[in-house]
Amino acid sequence: MARRDTGTDDPRVRVRPNRRGSRPRTKQRPAHEDAVIGMVTRIDRGHYRIRLEDPTLTEDGSGDITAMKARELGRGKVVVGDRVGAVGDVSGRKDTLARMVRVEERRTLLRRSAEDGDAAGTERPVVANAELLVIVTAVADPEPRPRMIDRYLVAAYDAGMEPFLVLTKSDLADAGPLLALYEPLGVVSVATHLERAVREAGPDGAAAGTGVDAVRERIAGRTSVFVGHSGVGKSTLINALVPEAHRVTGHVNEVTGRGRHTSTNLQAVALPGGGWVIDTPGVRSFGVAHVSSADVLRGFPDLAEVAEDCPRGCTHEEGVIDCALDEWAAATDVEAAVREQRASRVASFRRLLAPSLEAEDPTIPTGHHR
Repeated sequence: MARRDTGTDDPRVRVRPNRRGSRPRTKQRPAHEDAVIGMVTRIDRGHYRIRLEDPTLTEDGSGDITAMKARELGRGKVVVGDRVGAVGDVSGRKDTLARMVRVEERRTLLRRSAEDGDAAGTERPVVANAELLVIVTAVADPEPRPRMIDRYLVAAYDAGMEPFLVLTKSDLADAGPLLALYEPLGVVSVATHLERAVREAGPDGAAAGTGVDAVRERIAGRTSVFVGHSGVGKSTLINALVPEAHRVTGHVNEVTGRGRHTSTNLQAVALPGGGWVIDTPGVRSFGVAHVSSADVLRGFPDLAEVAEDCPRGCTHEEGVIDCALDEWAAATDVEAAVREQRASRVASFRRLLAPSLEAEDPTIPTGHHR
């Protein structure tokens, strides 16, 4: 059968006009060289609160604007701490929206896995461009959880952030043993009497003494992320450091011993004199399955030094032959209390190591990696 020639005069051929014109589509996006730069300080239902680097651009001089993410940014996650470019109405007036069109390169990125058993690639970005991870842990009420602290250390080293351990409620119990556990690792630590600090706040509302000054000095001029499980007093500490923050505080349940979630979203608060504090919601777990097995060891500097004597290819799992960690933990030339502490450190390390090994090679059961 001969092929029919359908020309433009053939009435049987319907040609629909392009309503958008004849201009072809292109993947080239505008450079938005006129975009103004700012930092994302809060995210609420698709609205991004941004503090501009040049506050004079806003009508009230605060530098705060609200923006929507441009479609051209795609589905990439934008998080608190991101430096972004915005165009459009950047006056910051009520009911105005700018358009966020660019995300600058990140210096650091704190991530967490939803659960330790999740597959690789399920990590969630939490905060960008922070320098300091402030790990807030109560000495009592609720009881401290060293394994949670270890997880935060692993996440900090993976993110390229410096960890800083702050112990609260040290008037309720002795903070010495917990401080002694982490100070040899080079982790800067400080104990605070948080509730007393609030009562001793001066006329300007700023708390002094009781360890709060040491925290204030450490975070001054830097971007810090406060993390910790529920009830340890993150929000109360932030209110002591920045009275105008007005973060909601709660109490520990007397029956369960667990804290109540009072911070429900991430919020960046400007520090007097420069710097930022980012408060995060309290959590009861912090997965690190996204961190590679090699990077997990970086979270345990004392064990990393010992592991240098392991044979090549050692996975450091329990039951692996000739693993130097086992010999170090069972050494007979140290006191029983030291051996117990070493064994606890090795056990905590291996607990975090297991999900990383499974994520790297899920076909091999944990305990059989070689």
